[in-house]
Amino acid sequence: MGILCILIPILIGLICALLGYLLGRLIEKKSKVYTRLRADLDACRQEKQLLQTENSSLEREIADLRKKPGSRQPDTAKAMVNADDTSAKLNVVPSAFDAALAKSVFGKKIVENDLKIIEGIGPKIEELFKNAGIKTWQALSETPVEKCQDILDKAGPRYRIHTPASWPNQSKMAFLGKWSELKKWQDEAIGGKV
Repeated sequence: MGILCILIPILIGLICALLGYLLGRLIEKKSKVYTRLRADLDACRQEKQLLQTENSSLEREIADLRKKPGSRQPDTAKAMVNADDTSAKLNVVPSAFDAALAKSVFGKKIVENDLKIIEGIGPKIEELFKNAGIKTWQALSETPVEKCQDILDKAGPRYRIHTPASWPNQSKMAFLGKWSELKKWQDEAIGGKV
């Protein structure tokens, strides 16, 4: 009986010490993870601030260039294209594709002439259009809606439910680099219609 009175407190003390040690290690690991995540978050915030500053600077630069007489203004195309006339050919030379600007607007990497950026077009429909010879934003912007629907109809009943009415206009915005307008249109559109 006397030995048990001594062993029980010693065993309880050892178990408590072991549990305290393990709990301390767990808290230490969580603290390190928290510290690392906090550092990553701070770095992301700094990068965001730098990108916002750079974006503001670039927007001011663009505005200054547009104000200069005789400067080429890609957003106001040389040839006026009626937004509703999707069969009209674009007689414009857009500025070079700006992947960084597109990414800043859409929040993801945009590849030039990726038809999937158009709301309503996924990988399978993009493949159908490329097989039909429509491989670029410019080509899709110049394609009549009737031809787009014909491509879908010929692909079978699975594709007939899609509505390509806005695809040429969306493609025109992508082709001309009007990323903010395209994003705004897509955010406001419901089922491909505004």
